[in-house]
Amino acid sequence: MTESDLGYFGPGSVTWRIHREPLSLVGGLRALLLQALHPDAMRLLYASSKFQDDSWARLQRTAGYVATVTFAATAAADEAAERVRAVHARLGVTDLEQLAWVHACEVDSFLSAARASGVRLSRTDADRYLVEQVRAATLVGVPEHLVARTVEDLAAYFARMRPRLAMTEEALEAARYVVAPPLRVPGRYVLPARAGWSTVSSLAVGLLPGWARRMYRIPPAPGAGVATSAGMRALRGAVRALPARWREGPMYRDAKARAALS
Repeated sequence: MTESDLGYFGPGSVTWRIHREPLSLVGGLRALLLQALHPDAMRLLYASSKFQDDSWARLQRTAGYVATVTFAATAAADEAAERVRAVHARLGVTDLEQLAWVHACEVDSFLSAARASGVRLSRTDADRYLVEQVRAATLVGVPEHLVARTVEDLAAYFARMRPRLAMTEEALEAARYVVAPPLRVPGRYVLPARAGWSTVSSLAVGLLPGWARRMYRIPPAPGAGVATSAGMRALRGAVRALPARWREGPMYRDAKARAALS
């Protein structure tokens, strides 16, 4: 590895374009809500871990892992993936179909959040992103043949999966922790933190596909999609007005510095 090691993707990738956006957090929450609708995966999660006890820490670790694989040098990305595989092995998460489900929910959600917030992505860009993300999937043990490489393939995959999905009690409880996790902040910051998180989580719910919203028994609201897109674009505009040190994650800033050396 050299100082200019740009990892598995690099500044010319669609992956950087999507994952550098602060509103990718909304996509991450949407992914968790989708993932929870897989009954077998949720039963395994409940049997093998106590996610309720550290839901906020889990969200932070997941975000950190995605940032590492996206922006870190190859060795650091490989080390992070090895740790994830070790955790999966310890918890008994070995079903490749379930791992493929997690990956599909993530890439679909990051794409949805980017598009809704106004990131310019052509159909070719979206397909290229999915091809790039095959590498991210294989890093955690998903075989390539289980990973969608085009938008059409991804849509067909969700259509095949829908009969196997359901809104179980486990899914509902997990969703509650996504929408309203315990926020470990000083007392005077609790209300603004809760308000900010409610905005982000509401947008994540609004980005869910109609079939997922129906599973969660969310009443249909005319114009909800337009309102969510407007909210995403407005929030992205507000965030983009902030200084770079506040709107860019440290791993992205470090990756940009390495890119300048290459």
